[in-house]
Amino acid sequence: MASKPQQGDAYSLILEAIDIGLYRPGDRLVESELAERFGVSRTPIREALQRLETQGLLARDGRSLIVASLDHNQLAELYVVRAELEALAAGLAARHATAEEVRVLQDMVAADRRHLGDPSALARANKRFHHQIHLASHNRFLVQQLDLVHRSMALLATTSLAAEGRDGDALNEHEAIVRAIAARDEAAAAEALRSHISQAYVTRLKLDAEREEGI
Repeated sequence: MASKPQQGDAYSLILEAIDIGLYRPGDRLVESELAERFGVSRTPIREALQRLETQGLLARDGRSLIVASLDHNQLAELYVVRAELEALAAGLAARHATAEEVRVLQDMVAADRRHLGDPSALARANKRFHHQIHLASHNRFLVQQLDLVHRSMALLATTSLAAEGRDGDALNEHEAIVRAIAARDEAAAAEALRSHISQAYVTRLKLDAEREEGI
């Protein structure tokens, strides 16, 4: 008989549920409901919730735990760190990526064109693309830090790729990043990725402003 998931698995299950939007910022997480949903006992669920709270992904609302949200300043801080770390990863990928890793990146960009018009699918593809660049940097410590950053990105309720016209622009930017990596141009790769994150941030700010105005 298969064993029940343990604490680490409970943590991953809850984190993935937040990442895919099953639980959104402001949603309350209840131990008993999570245990039933994931088929895990309440003890590992409780430990996983404590870990997520420590990491800032959950917040207290009275006695309840809710999925945290990012305020304007926190969003700015997150994008500053993301832009610099992602740029570093792209530069290192230009230096260290194998020919096979470059080919995978090229194939990803070409394949992701089929997701145009489908923000959810493109958001998943976008995460795979960026993670592949992280791996191609061949720096395990940088990959760990970027994993933390992208974990916090799960607190954003919507993807910037949902903005009109942003999906095509984002893929064009991905192409520019991969061209620079393939050319082994570290400075160009870093700048292309930094610019890509900057454009995503601008789009995010516009989406947030429109949402606040009720547009």
